[in-house]
Amino acid sequence: MSDPTPLFADDGPLAAAIPGFRARPQQIEMARKIAEALRESRVLVAEAGTGTGKTFAYLVPALMAGGKVLISTGTKTLQDQLFNRDLPTVRAALKVPVSIALLKGRANYVCHYHLERNARDGRFLTAQDAADLRAIGRFAQVTQTGDKAECTDVREDSLAWIAATSTRDNCLGQDCPHKDECFVMQARRNAMDADVVVVNHHLFFADVMLRDEGMGELLPACNAVIFDEAHQLPETASLFFGDSVSTAQVLELARDTRSETVAAARDCVAMIDQTRNLEKAARDLRLVFGTETARISAAQAAERENFDAMVEALEKSLTEFQTVLDTQAERSEGLANCLRRTEEMAARLASWRSPEDKDLIRWVEVFAQSLALNATPLHVSDVFKRQLEGHPRAWIFTSATLAVGKADFGHYCREMGLAWMDPPPLTAVWGSPFDYAEQALLYAPAGMPEPNSSEYTERVAQVALPLIRAARGRAFVLCTSLRAMRRIHELILDGLQHSGDELPVLLQGEGSRTELLERFRRLGNAVLVASQSFWEGVDVPGDALSLVVIDKLPFAPPDDPVLAARVEHMQKQGLSPFVHHQLPKTVINMKQGAGRLIRTERDRGVLCICDPRMIEKSYGKVVWRSLPPMRRTRAETDAVAFLASLPPPRASARSPAQGSG
Repeated sequence: MSDPTPLFADDGPLAAAIPGFRARPQQIEMARKIAEALRESRVLVAEAGTGTGKTFAYLVPALMAGGKVLISTGTKTLQDQLFNRDLPTVRAALKVPVSIALLKGRANYVCHYHLERNARDGRFLTAQDAADLRAIGRFAQVTQTGDKAECTDVREDSLAWIAATSTRDNCLGQDCPHKDECFVMQARRNAMDADVVVVNHHLFFADVMLRDEGMGELLPACNAVIFDEAHQLPETASLFFGDSVSTAQVLELARDTRSETVAAARDCVAMIDQTRNLEKAARDLRLVFGTETARISAAQAAERENFDAMVEALEKSLTEFQTVLDTQAERSEGLANCLRRTEEMAARLASWRSPEDKDLIRWVEVFAQSLALNATPLHVSDVFKRQLEGHPRAWIFTSATLAVGKADFGHYCREMGLAWMDPPPLTAVWGSPFDYAEQALLYAPAGMPEPNSSEYTERVAQVALPLIRAARGRAFVLCTSLRAMRRIHELILDGLQHSGDELPVLLQGEGSRTELLERFRRLGNAVLVASQSFWEGVDVPGDALSLVVIDKLPFAPPDDPVLAARVEHMQKQGLSPFVHHQLPKTVINMKQGAGRLIRTERDRGVLCICDPRMIEKSYGKVVWRSLPPMRRTRAETDAVAFLASLPPPRASARSPAQGSG
């Protein structure tokens, strides 16, 4: 299409079909730029501020352009919203005969084979798990899609889903007795036939980079790929361009093999013994680190007593396991699949111990119950650049946070391999249409100690408390570490109790993210103390959120093994890791956190950034110049007065006990 502008006009099809629709100049400009990129098969990197209406800005030209379009989102929640609400709305308004499909990773679809097998085995940790699996069984009989998001009777984090879904490892593929009714294959067939397919970043990279069936077939056929929430791509790409072996995967392999042995090779006692041996080897490796959790380099892990010995013991156990399994694999499709998984796992473990690629960062992540041996590429730019240089098509990268400063995309383009393209990518920034000078105040408290000082966390709580009282709750307190989060939560609870302010105070971890957000919105006068997982992808429009307090600039920990390796590599190249990597990353993360505050034209509130480095360090200017153009103050009285002037919260008359019901 040539120019989408008329479609956004006051008398256009969108306004006629969508109640309350009102186009913004930024939205129209963005739609025109995307139409240009689609028409010329160009790469476009576009930052669109909160409230621009970027979803419609890319959907309208995408639906009007014809051809096949792949839209990739940052989260499954946004994926569902696009497919169930935004796409049908725009398609109906434009009256275009476009077919659409939703495609998720296989873990989101009920697997008939595993559901049937595990229901028959009947081994569950709790009665609730057993009840959940029965509910999933009933759902499987009536659902058209098998998508777990539609099964509202079972919590998304129920352990029963593990027993009712497949993984890339344990799927039997064409050997499955249920392949004709497989929900995953049905979703993939629908995606192959559709004009517009909605996926998420994890699925995009998992399928394209591992050349699994699915996206590997979809991508060559499409004319355009649109990445929404594109700021997440570098991190997501790193996960999939690398490799990993975890003790959780080993335990799952042992359990699956034991179940398949009981079903098809019950007489092979040696196989059952080997599954127990393999489980012990995996658990022994995890126990090297006791009760701690950590992210450390492979070299640091090797300094731990028994680490190398336990990795070697796991490799030896895996070899013995494979030897016995090899003698039984022909007895069923399930056992043959377990053998394939064993071979692949052994190869990954051997590669981790003796890597051929010198540009891999080898590191270990220790969780509460498991341990992962990871190999992450030093940089993803070369690998991703190869994807872009294949079949000519348009690539659109859009987010509210991609640029550093006002319009510098250099960091993002270098990370994603876009900086060396010919022709170079188109870039554009559209600021938010919100009146930030009127709607919001940026408060940088004076007299804060250095962020690494012992009293810093206490001072953050002291700064937050009068603001929380003035706002009558309605606050996010976002922390850069779990330790600080828990301490600040304690201090705020104590402070509110001491002052007699009865406000509900929620803490990340007390429930799922979805549950906590629902409670926060419902209460209307709550305080939520949270860490990184609430810095982005969280939308609380209206008066339920009027204050966002951020404890520190979100610099990645310098001892993070992946960051440390990249810093060392950049130093060897004569580059400043701080200027070229750490600061741009922090700015983009900071913009995400700040973006929680103002979500609509009617929202008003205070953004409090406690970190004195934003004011006192020269690089601090890069941070605050990248933030929305709010009025600024260093005086607590200004911030308190602004919050006190806001209309009272709708929940202020209710007690916390009533509100949380």
